[in-house]
Amino acid sequence: MKHHDLSTKEGRKAHRHEMRMVAVRPRRWGLWLLTAGFLLLLTPSALDVHSLFGLWPPMLGALCIMVGAPLLVASVVLKRRYLQQRMAGQQLVDRIRG
Repeated sequence: MKHHDLSTKEGRKAHRHEMRMVAVRPRRWGLWLLTAGFLLLLTPSALDVHSLFGLWPPMLGALCIMVGAPLLVASVVLKRRYLQQRMAGQQLVDRIRG
């Protein structure tokens, strides 16, 4: 892991990009599933749809939400763990340098 020089504009930009890319897939999937779940929960009352592929839309919505919420929690945990490891590595480098 390269530690970026935060005193320069390019270093700050690279650092922000790196932090945005940590755990991006679970976060993206979690947000999509939560959005789909809430839309499916609203479908029967808004559009008067009572069956999708032979299944009840609120049940599908609840399932999407139950799968999406842990993915968001996992992305937060992964990002926090990555940041802690990165900071520990930076402290080690600073200690070695003197």
